[in-house]
Amino acid sequence: MNGKLRTIDITLAGMFVALMAVGANITSIAPFMVVGGVPITLQTFFAILAGAILGSRLGAIAMLVYALVGLVGVPVFAQFTGGVSILIKPTFGFILSFILTSYATGKIIEQKKTLGTFIFAAIIGMVINYVIGTNWMYGAYKLWAAAPDDFTYKVAWLWMVVPLPKDLILAVLAGMMAFRLERTVLSKGQFKNLRKVA
Repeated sequence: MNGKLRTIDITLAGMFVALMAVGANITSIAPFMVVGGVPITLQTFFAILAGAILGSRLGAIAMLVYALVGLVGVPVFAQFTGGVSILIKPTFGFILSFILTSYATGKIIEQKKTLGTFIFAAIIGMVINYVIGTNWMYGAYKLWAAAPDDFTYKVAWLWMVVPLPKDLILAVLAGMMAFRLERTVLSKGQFKNLRKVA
């Protein structure tokens, strides 16, 4: 396995960094994506897609770069925020989880490239996002953030019930989209050996 990144690898990773920034603030661009007062963000969708398309290593690198770009102050996080202060926010765990989400999704798909595997990998990626993000959020509220009255571990998970249907649907769509791209684009030309290098 070649550890060097090609120009196309850097370009695709950069594209997903940009997509993550757009996905974090999609409701600012498309206000109609707020359904019942709940914003439909696309970060988890793009994190899963990064792993499914770029592979485990390059997908994780793209998500790491996204996190670092935001931490140095570029406003790529939700509500166009950025900076190291995000580290102490209860939602930072979700940003952190995107790295492992992308890696795990890509790793599973690298073993077998069937439609079922793509969808399964996408759902596993979503589960990782929820587990890391929700546990970080709970810990943050209990240790340093101002926890709401009667806040419990159960309440933290109940909060996640609201975005769950949206994220589950988007995860399945990401798996299907990546599989389609695999069959029509990624298996041809300069994309053919993308995951082998990445």
